[in-house]
Amino acid sequence: MTQLLASQRFRRLAIQSGFIVCVGLVVLSAILVGHRNIAAQGIATGFSFLERTTGWPVNFAVIPVTADSTYAWVLWAGLLNTMLVGFLTLLLATLLGLVLALFRVSSNTLMKLVGTTYVEVFRNVPVILQVFFWYALLTHLPSPREAIRLGAVILSNRGLMFPSATLSGADLLILLAAVLMTGFALWTSAKRTGAMLRWSLAGLLLAALFAALLLSFRETGEPLWSVPELKGLRFVGGITLKPEFAALLIGLVLFGAAYICEIIRGGLLSVDIGKLEAGTALGLTGFQVNRLIRIPLAVRAILPSLANQYVWLMKATTVGIAIGYPDYFAIVSTSINQTGQTLELLALLMAGFILINYSIGFAMNRINDHIKIKGRS
Repeated sequence: MTQLLASQRFRRLAIQSGFIVCVGLVVLSAILVGHRNIAAQGIATGFSFLERTTGWPVNFAVIPVTADSTYAWVLWAGLLNTMLVGFLTLLLATLLGLVLALFRVSSNTLMKLVGTTYVEVFRNVPVILQVFFWYALLTHLPSPREAIRLGAVILSNRGLMFPSATLSGADLLILLAAVLMTGFALWTSAKRTGAMLRWSLAGLLLAALFAALLLSFRETGEPLWSVPELKGLRFVGGITLKPEFAALLIGLVLFGAAYICEIIRGGLLSVDIGKLEAGTALGLTGFQVNRLIRIPLAVRAILPSLANQYVWLMKATTVGIAIGYPDYFAIVSTSINQTGQTLELLALLMAGFILINYSIGFAMNRINDHIKIKGRS
């Protein structure tokens, strides 16, 4: 019996090894044939082109980009643009999807009607059409001199302008350090102190931070907030969301929220109704039942599907090329036309999206492992 099992294991190992060798030979043959064809056509290979300057500007970037920037720097800017719009989409679509899911499972007829109507409309219209619609709407807003003012927010065909804090790099580091310190203080005191004391400690730390920032601005004489102001034919100050960025963000958020709503709704409906009735019997309000019982229990059921939706939404950012948003895909496409380094740039494109989406999947899997119900050993 032992010899039979050993023979079967050896046979399986031989088959698996042979399959791996065959796949490796096929891949190696494809690489050699491709390299020979490229050399026969006189096409240069390698990544040395990344050190050359592009000669073309980028109309929107998280980091400064000029026509003298190298291809490596411009590609990095495109990757950051994709990450910016992608992670903002995930955050806002999740929040909106949660609200809509609560609407759909509510006993209030009007709230249920609003949630159902939203899902049926935005889920059944292709995402690229929604992006085109918002781009057309934003680019047909009034000119800067006739811009629409909603308090401190300004709407024009140049984009959406908002006030912004005038923080330097050092100020941002101080803010990040204070937030991390506050989170660490809350985490270390979670089991030793009451909730009131913990939140009081957090409030004191944040108050000390803002006091330090205010004193810093008072010493330098700079205003704490930068408000957009019309000067000539354009606005200066504040922060401006370009129409391309705003249209892509709005379109993806509204489209993704419809799917996330259904995922969360399924999780909410999977919660045992007896637990909800028990919470009500204990005197909890509807809001407290949702916050303390329903949503925490539903998270375990929705995380796998939510992770898939997050990865899909991150890949959907590539539709921004249709309206001129300079994301990673658009930057790579332009670079291919300029340099002809198709294989290298496609490899960088795939590597960038694999890195982003694998990071999302890894983070969601770790959260799922942390909150799942663990059986007794």
